[in-house]
This record gives sequence, structure tokens and C-alpha cells, in this order.
Amino acid sequence: MMILRPIQKSDYPALLNIAQESGHGFTSLPLNEELLQNKIERSMTSFGKETDVPFDEGYLFVLEDTETGEVVGTSAIEAAVGLDDAFYHYHLSKVIHSSRTLNVYKAVDILTLCNDYTGATELCTLFLKDKYRKGFNGKLLSKSRFMFINQHKTRFAETVIAEMRGVSDENGRSPFWKWLEEHFFSMDFPTADYLTGIGQKVFIAELMPKYPIYVNLLSEEAQAVVGEVHDNTRPAIELLKSEGFTFNGYVDIFDAGPTVEAKVDNIRTIRATQYFKVRIGEAVTTTSGSPVLIANDKLAGYRATAIELDMPQGEEIVLSAELASALQVIDGDTVSIATL
Repeated sequence: MMILRPIQKSDYPALLNIAQESGHGFTSLPLNEELLQNKIERSMTSFGKETDVPFDEGYLFVLEDTETGEVVGTSAIEAAVGLDDAFYHYHLSKVIHSSRTLNVYKAVDILTLCNDYTGATELCTLFLKDKYRKGFNGKLLSKSRFMFINQHKTRFAETVIAEMRGVSDENGRSPFWKWLEEHFFSMDFPTADYLTGIGQKVFIAELMPKYPIYVNLLSEEAQAVVGEVHDNTRPAIELLKSEGFTFNGYVDIFDAGPTVEAKVDNIRTIRATQYFKVRIGEAVTTTSGSPVLIANDKLAGYRATAIELDMPQGEEIVLSAELASALQVIDGDTVSIATL
């Protein structure tokens, strides 16, 4: 069984392995042992914290194969970005150059450095090992975060965002960053990405161009990747689009990958969630069940999984002892269920 749960100290070796596998462009898991240890500590502190206002909490989850005990993926939620360190984006918009006298009208795309998402909740750190990219694993890893947000709404902002990995090659070279590097920086993309991942962001404010960038002045290679995602990220952005996330012109300052956003109450999984009281017994097995996410309503003890079942008609759901144990629920507890 695949179970999503909060990360624990004992998961450090698995997290280090995932940081190594994720490669360039995966800013939220830098290959730095001290920082990875700190991420685990911060997550455990966040899950144990009593608060009803989103601030500097970071919730890091892992996906565990309970048959082998292997941690096969990660996902995370940042409660409110930009309240401590500045959170930068480029906003893609248009300016008009026109002259009635010369009968000239030209709409030009520009990129403007901004901090418009300050205070938003961010979905991040989504990674699933190659051999587990099948079945419901990807959806469980991603969508179970919505159920967690829904159960603990006061801990999160009304706007939820997700930064999508932009285009780069197997060596971590980004066409967009290459242009910025040539004109404003003297460091390669992996170095800039790593520095951001370890929290050293001062160089952004110091070296980034202060005025809007005309997109048509970028190299053709850089223009082509603005707002585009890495091939490995396409399933993730399609999943978010199906949940109601939209792209509103905000792109990453390093690789120009798109950032998508949604209001919490407009997210499909949250709107579709139903709640049931647990009764432990002999669950009826059928071949006509629908795939669903099922999660308990706990905080530090949060557990979620994906199974196939017939949706109950009443207010009660019968769970097998094995499933109830995996979800850490007992008779009378509440679980939330959303169809996949």
C-alpha cells in the first residue's frame, strides 16, 4: 500500500537520495546535507505548531511503500511565501508602442520583476521516483495536499500557487538563464539555482535588471521557453490544470517556467471532498469501485492513500482493519474522500 505521511527524522537518507535523483532545476531540494536536515526539522516543527494564521511553516510529506518501507517520493506545502525572504517572479505583460502620425501600432511583451505572490501558499517539492510513476501514485502525492489544506484551512492562504520547472537540458543549462547570464550575471544556471535553494537570494536583488525586459530583445532560444515547462513536468502541470489552476503570466526568474494559481475554494478536489465516520469491519470488495483519495483529519498524524471503493450512501464508511491501521483511524473517527 502507498501511504502519504509527514516526513520523519529517519527519512533523511531517503530525502538525500531524492535530492540527488531530482537533478538541476529542483530548487526546493538542494543537494546540501545540513539544509536537508534543517528541512526535516522545520517540517516537524510546523506540524507540531499551534497556529491559525499562515506564516513561516513548511509541511514536507513523503510517499512510502508500506510493503517495502521505501520512501519513493516527496511533496510539500509552504504556508506563506515571501514573508521572510523576498519571493521574486517575472510578470509577462504587454506595452503598446503606437503613433497615429506614422500609422504604427505595435504590442510588445515585457517581463517585469515583481513580488506579487507574497503571502500566498505554495505547493512545492513534488518528486516521484521513475519506477513508481504509475497507477495513482502521482495523483496521491500531489492531490492529497489539497485535502490537507482543506482540513486545516486557517493554516493556509486563500491563494495557492505552484512554480513549474522550466526548460533546461540534461546538464542544467537553461536558455532563458543563458541570456541573463550573458548580460547581467557571471554564474551558470545550476549555481544560481543552488544558491536560491540554500536561501542565498541577495544576489537576485543586487544583479537582476531593475527595469522591464523586452521579450523581443531576448535570444530566440530564450523567447521560445518563456512560460514553457520541462518535459518531465508536463504531467504535473496538466494535473494542476485539471484541478482549476491557471497561468496568469507569472514566470520563474531563472528558467522562465510558468507559475500557476488557484483560489482554495475553487480547487476541484476540495470542492469534491466528502466526509464520513469510520466503522472498522469487513469491507465489501467490488469490481465496480471508483478510484478515490482517502485521508484522516489529523495534523502531525496525517495519512492519505488512494484506493478503489464504492462511495458510501450514508454518513458512515466501513474500512478494513488493515486500511484503518494504515490511515491511523479508529471507530468514530472522520475521514475525507475525494474521487480521482
